[in-house]
This record gives sequence, structure tokens and C-alpha cells, in this order.
Amino acid sequence: MSTQNGKIGKVYLIPTTLGDMPPLEVLPISIKQTIEKLDHYIVENEKTARHFIKKISPRKSQPSLKLFALNKFTLAEEIPSFLNPCLEGYDVGILSEAGCPGIADPGAAVVKIAHDKNIQVIPLVGPSSILLALMASGMNGQNFAFNGYLPIDGADRKKHIKNLERRSKEEDQSQVFIETPYRNNKMLEELIKTLAPSTRVCVAADITLPTEYIKTKTAINWKTENVDLHKRPAIFIIQA
Repeated sequence: MSTQNGKIGKVYLIPTTLGDMPPLEVLPISIKQTIEKLDHYIVENEKTARHFIKKISPRKSQPSLKLFALNKFTLAEEIPSFLNPCLEGYDVGILSEAGCPGIADPGAAVVKIAHDKNIQVIPLVGPSSILLALMASGMNGQNFAFNGYLPIDGADRKKHIKNLERRSKEEDQSQVFIETPYRNNKMLEELIKTLAPSTRVCVAADITLPTEYIKTKTAINWKTENVDLHKRPAIFIIQA
């Protein structure tokens, strides 16, 4: 296959804001510069991706954009074709809905294929809610694990929480996880009821936004804290 200038394009992992903030308040200028030179993107949602691109680069031509949707409706056999522009010599950007692509994000599937095809992958600097929460938690940043979503079923979730607490104690490891925003309050209630009184719990919500809330307390001390986490993006961290 012939390529532009005989070169294979690169894949840029482009972080986005964690909420509705002016992009350049939390993103470096390199993000704007990269977006201004790319026309091919792999995104979770075309509408929000176009909105973000327009916000960070208002003069960029929207009709020139070629967007490939990568979400729960995307067929696995479709994904390799998203990198065809790279094989034709064009650089491709991967945009997350929030934060860093490839971290708790479907973009990881594309990055894996890029490596298999020997396409250079370039991660750009931007906000990761997981790392920012851990930085502000006061918990072990030398040894930690990100566990994604915990089980929805009450009994399974309680068992999982106890297992994370046990692992944290045995390995001196911070345990990081997330929840669907409308179930955040229930998750905090469950942690307070399930964990040992002395286990520390960090709640980090609305990171980088004006409503940012980050607190670390023991499980027993969370009982006296009045906070509403409903529909607020949050990270939970525990350490026994």
C-alpha cells in the first residue's frame, strides 16, 4: 500500500478534560497543537468529540474530520480498519470521553493493534482521574492497584470489598476503583458498613472542576461526613 511521503502514520493518545472546563486550563498547549494537525480520530462518541475539538481549536474545519466510533457497539473485527489511515501515511488521534485514552477506556484495544502493526504510539500529557486521586489521597503511591468497577450484586460486592481490604493489608497496597456515578452514594455507604473502622477511605469527586472534593478518612469517621456524590464522577481508594 502506498503511503503519504512513504511514511507510516503515528497514533497519538490525546487526553481530554475531566468535565466541562476550558480545555487549556487543564491541558498543555501540545494537545491543541496536535489536534490542529490531525484530521483522523478514533472516538467514543462523535458528538462530544466534535464538541471538544471545536472548543480547543475553533477554527479547525469540522467537515474535514474523519471520525471512527469505538464503543460498546463497535464490532471487534472493525477495529483494525480504524488504523488504515496510518498505513496510508496519516497520523491518527485517539480521544477519550474524559481523561486519558487507554486507561479504563476502550482505546486500549486500538493501541494493542497499533503495536502489532508496528505503528508508533505517542501518549500526550493530560489529566488522569486515577492518578490525580491517588496523588491527593495520602495513600501508598509506590504500590497500588486499579480494579475498575466492583460487582453490582450486593453480596458479591461486599465480598469483593473485603477481599480488596485483605489484599491492601497483606501487600501494603492502595486499592483504587470506580462506580457508576448514580450509584456513588450507595458505594460509600457500603464501604462504611463493610470495612474495618480503621481502614482509610479516600473519595475524590469532580477532579479538576470548581466543585472538586477530595477527602481521606477512616471508615468510622466517614459516618459523620455529609457529602452527596450522586452523578458526580468519583474515584474511591482504600488502604487497610
